[in-house]
Amino acid sequence: MNATDRSARLLVGLLAAAGAAHMVAPKPFDATIPQALPGSPRAWTHASGVAELLLAAGIAVPRTRRVSAVAAACFFAGVFPANVKMAYDWRHKPAALKSLAYARLPLQVPLVLWAAKVGREAAR
Repeated sequence: MNATDRSARLLVGLLAAAGAAHMVAPKPFDATIPQALPGSPRAWTHASGVAELLLAAGIAVPRTRRVSAVAAACFFAGVFPANVKMAYDWRHKPAALKSLAYARLPLQVPLVLWAAKVGREAAR
């Protein structure tokens, strides 16, 4: 297995684990859903979990890897408002939790870049 395949498989694992977590234990994710979105937070949590599972499946298949990885990069950018909401909501929590919430903000950048790279490399 080359580095490109390994990177894609790791991304598949991350997305599949996150998607499963959204379905199995949705409550913590519900709290990150911005109130401006219509519908219930649980519906958004489940929808994002399904999206993560579908993205993982798409990246796992070499034929659909390129488009799925680009979609994953867009997805990672699109969930950034949830991380901002979490950081804001956790601003009065103990330092360790507050640090965790703040650390998620810049983490989206490497996730977007990683998914985009997997997409670019799949096109070769």
